[in-house]
Amino acid sequence: MKVAVGTKNKAKVGAVEAIVKQFFPEATIESIDVPSDVSIQPFSNEETRQGAINRARNTMMKTNADITFGLEGGVDEIEGTMYCCNWGAVNLKDGTIIASSGAQFALPEEIARELRIGKELGPVMDVYTNIENIRHHQGAVGIFTHNLIDRKAMFEHIVKLLVGQVLFKMSRDQNEQM
Repeated sequence: MKVAVGTKNKAKVGAVEAIVKQFFPEATIESIDVPSDVSIQPFSNEETRQGAINRARNTMMKTNADITFGLEGGVDEIEGTMYCCNWGAVNLKDGTIIASSGAQFALPEEIARELRIGKELGPVMDVYTNIENIRHHQGAVGIFTHNLIDRKAMFEHIVKLLVGQVLFKMSRDQNEQM
């Protein structure tokens, strides 16, 4: 089975590798850079979800894998509080798209202010923490949860939801063929 993920981000690729290998040990996993076709900083659950779907589709078009993943992080503002939101999608060879979201957590107002004026969370977090490329490691979630959850673990949860839904579909499809 060929699996591809539409990113070179280490945390996202690591999440796909960890979960896919648990359920499909024979899978080969490729990571490629593809566009999300949404804002560089998605600013709603809807836009973040669409970015994940677009990455999964764009990855399928470039790789023709059996299963492709798109993972996207964004922010969403609810009643004046900005939350980090995360979405994932899979694209199956038959054209099926499945999307799931993961944990959301509030960002401090000093970070939210920077995002509202058009900055992207990753570089803002690099400055805030004085750690380069934090999005490839613990991410904002690691910083703001005192490293109880890092970015890879957060995306592993989403990938596990997606793989579970793929397994359910495969089982259902097999039963319908009998």
